[in-house]
Amino acid sequence: MIETPRLIIRPWRDEDREPFWAMACDPRVMAHLPPLTRAESDASVDRMMALQNTHGHAFWALERKAETDFIGFCGIMPPRPPIFEHEIGWRLAHHAWAQGYAREAADASLDWAWASLPVSSIMAITNLANTRSWGLMERLGMVRHSDEDFDHPDLAKGDPLRPHILYRIQRPRLAAN
Repeated sequence: MIETPRLIIRPWRDEDREPFWAMACDPRVMAHLPPLTRAESDASVDRMMALQNTHGHAFWALERKAETDFIGFCGIMPPRPPIFEHEIGWRLAHHAWAQGYAREAADASLDWAWASLPVSSIMAITNLANTRSWGLMERLGMVRHSDEDFDHPDLAKGDPLRPHILYRIQRPRLAAN
């Protein structure tokens, strides 16, 4: 579990399934993502739980301390096809947008990664049109690698969600004493 001033970043629990499904039913949240069925939504939670158990990290569940309500996820995914690097990602319920929660959770997730993983960089991807996500990537200090942009292989040719862009952040250097 990771705590920030306003958030708890934690492993998934079964009671997160319903609010995660509610996010999947919100067209604002899913505007740049492929639609999910209830079974696919639950399978996503199952995958996060399995990754947490196997690797010790995943896109973790995210809740506000004050209300202890599930507001989405943020964290670090281990490499898996088509992504062969550690990836930071986030998705928040619409009512939690524009309050700085994604930035707060992403900063804490990166801090955890640098302290816990022997990696030289962390990457992030998003659909080309998802300006909110790539804007956060840039505010985090991530740099776009346009030569590594790609068409997501899980999406059909012609799908407007298929074009993806890739950002990366390098491990910070320790300051000289």
